[in-house]
Amino acid sequence: MLPNTGKLAGCTLFITGASRGIGKAIALKAAKDGANVVIAAKTAEPHRTLQGTIYTAAAEIEAAGGKALPCVVNVREEEQIINAVEKAVKTFGGIDILVNNASAISLTGTLETETKKVNLMMEVNVRGTYLTSKTCLPYLKKSRNPHILNLSPPLNLNPMWFKNHCAYTISKYGMSMCVLGMAEEFKGEVAVNALWPKTAIHTAAMDMLGGSGVEKQCRKTDILADAAYCILTKPKSFTGNFIIDEDLLREEGVKDFDVYAIAPGQPLIPDFFLDVPIDTAAVKQGRYGASQEFKEEKKLSGSQPEVPKVNTGSTSAKPVAETFRVIQGAMSEEYVRTTQGVFQFELSGDEGGTWYIDLKTNGGSAGFGKPPVTADVFMSMSSDDFVKMFTGKLKPTMAFMSGKLRIKGNMALALKLEKMLTQFNSKL
Repeated sequence: MLPNTGKLAGCTLFITGASRGIGKAIALKAAKDGANVVIAAKTAEPHRTLQGTIYTAAAEIEAAGGKALPCVVNVREEEQIINAVEKAVKTFGGIDILVNNASAISLTGTLETETKKVNLMMEVNVRGTYLTSKTCLPYLKKSRNPHILNLSPPLNLNPMWFKNHCAYTISKYGMSMCVLGMAEEFKGEVAVNALWPKTAIHTAAMDMLGGSGVEKQCRKTDILADAAYCILTKPKSFTGNFIIDEDLLREEGVKDFDVYAIAPGQPLIPDFFLDVPIDTAAVKQGRYGASQEFKEEKKLSGSQPEVPKVNTGSTSAKPVAETFRVIQGAMSEEYVRTTQGVFQFELSGDEGGTWYIDLKTNGGSAGFGKPPVTADVFMSMSSDDFVKMFTGKLKPTMAFMSGKLRIKGNMALALKLEKMLTQFNSKL
């Protein structure tokens, strides 16, 4: 981990969304230097499922050696931003650093995204970042070494990052465009940069997206806290950069990244907006003992037990059909009882078309065509990626986050897929 240098001692940081997760981690890192931290977040009362409030975060910051000012701030409300900034200046005498961390997410397609969700993402991610920056800038310009840091990605115009969650992508790129514009507008006065993780970070949002067990494929928030600390202690001439946490820390001499892993040695999920080839991820998984490369030419040997035949259309000798044949043979009453879901796959490429796994009806079934009852979950992906997913080379969470897998329907059931695959993999 990156050691503290004391450079933020006495500095005042205004951090949105700092009651938990990444925002709180950055706050605690600064607090170890003796910094002042304004916790600008919504949660004043304990949430029924999410841990932490602005007051519990304040207590942790004070315990770490900093001074804390908890402020109830919904960044959708300009008046609340202005009031918190004025209170911060009155309490600490100014603002040296702004971290725009507050963010809203909905990974849904255009037709599935409700207007209120679109409004939420645009107002929190883009408008909130813009207004908080605008409100803090007059005070930042008076600081000796002012910084604005947005938790937003590099601007990557690969259509893959738009097609599955267009509204979310627009909103996050809006934060990045604030960096692009403000870095140039305030060059020489205020440093403005963006920071983004190379891999998934374990937060409440990640638990929601990936389900139980996903944390093993994530890093701790500490890696972003260390990267942010490195940026915020640089001179204001360091501006207009779109920084990836791991890349920056490697440049700073960090060599041991296992310390940031929730489960050292496990394969990590690449984050959104970074074009990481899935095959590279698969190689890493293999290195850590995941399933071996699936060879399309390989047929199941005659020494394996016979399994029931399924309707595989005219593609019975090919990898997708072979995969479904084995899935059918692996069916059990236990799978059906514990899953109670029907999965429909729309595959493209070789062996493209509609396929299904029914883990709800009678003893279960799988094969080509539509399921015998209405599907609960609809999944779209290429045939090649389907085979990789069902042979352990490609994690469903990784496929989803990288845009290779699109999901509609019952997300709670969809999250059961990864657990189900670990049981099937030994038979594939």
